[in-house]
Amino acid sequence: MRYYPAFIDLAGKKAVVVGGGSVAERKVKTLLKAGAAVTVISPELTAGLRRIVSGGKIFHVNRPYRRGDLKDAFIAIAATNSEPVNRLVAEHAPALCNVADSPGLSNFIVPSTVDRGDLRIAVSTSGASPALARSIRLELEQMYGPEFARYLAKLKKLRAQAMKTIADPDIRREYLKSLGDKDSPESIRRNI
Repeated sequence: MRYYPAFIDLAGKKAVVVGGGSVAERKVKTLLKAGAAVTVISPELTAGLRRIVSGGKIFHVNRPYRRGDLKDAFIAIAATNSEPVNRLVAEHAPALCNVADSPGLSNFIVPSTVDRGDLRIAVSTSGASPALARSIRLELEQMYGPEFARYLAKLKKLRAQAMKTIADPDIRREYLKSLGDKDSPESIRRNI
């Protein structure tokens, strides 16, 4: 296993995306959902990125990438159509760096994900076949529908209530385990 699976809290952390095309737009949208403070560096932007910039959700540096642009970045994403620029971003990145379509230049890859409220299922082929990861994700989307988001919203409230009202840790643990036991997925599909 080359990659260590992790979900990273990006809330308020600086994320720099180099590139302004459709891949960059997709990456920006995901970073914004995670709460990152996003800066895009590119002389050109898609219409979608221009809308996001005009809405004040991201900061745009209207020029090509240059050394120093990643200062204080927690995460960097190179999403240009220029391999030399993508390579420079990878070399200059202070910490986490993903180069779209070049796992060899990246120190992390972005999995294909299914999002159902608080449920997030990630699929990776370690860069061997993003197309297969996508196919598996599409299959999982059918297996885990919106009813799981609704159930998890309820479960979050039940868990908070149990933490306050069930003093005995063993009883509380058993109660919480019962809410997510092996039969839960099928029960959720049938009842919600």
